[in-house]
Amino acid sequence: MDNGASSYHRFLNDGDLHGLDEIIIEYSDGLILYLTSIVGNVQTAEELTEDTFVLLGTKKPKYKEKSSFKTWLYAIGRNMAIDHIRKYAKKTCISIDDTLEMTDDEASVEEAYLRKEQQIAIHKAMRKLHPKYQQVLWLIYFEGFSNKEAAKIMKKSLRSLESTLYRARKSLKSQLETEGFDYVEA
Repeated sequence: MDNGASSYHRFLNDGDLHGLDEIIIEYSDGLILYLTSIVGNVQTAEELTEDTFVLLGTKKPKYKEKSSFKTWLYAIGRNMAIDHIRKYAKKTCISIDDTLEMTDDEASVEEAYLRKEQQIAIHKAMRKLHPKYQQVLWLIYFEGFSNKEAAKIMKKSLRSLESTLYRARKSLKSQLETEGFDYVEA
């Protein structure tokens, strides 16, 4: 799949509902996790993700291919989350333990346990950071967006995003050190 664009075009041009299904299957989990970093609530993020896909299915916005399909889709989701925050003007937080799904690809149970503990510590530390720092770290490191794509999603210039990313890394490192996490530079 070419990042969802062909599936969306099949849905738009041919009325192929399987194209929309493919997009939902491919992007719903990542979009939920990203929107959770914005609204601070998994249930709300799930609803906003559904609303994003309903918007694609009903209003059928035009994908102009100025960015990757995933970047375009996440920008739509982000806009819906911002509209939601403006409308309800409140944020609630849930435990990151409720949203994490860890995978073990190592044979050693001990190594898998330590890696899981490190991931939990990182996610907990991230939840204590400013929301814009959470967003930029999530987009770059967990969703794999390039700096340029993340800048588009967050509606920032590339230079502004890189500055925010630098401060977010520094803030995360400081938070991890405060919590006693042994930080090893790569």
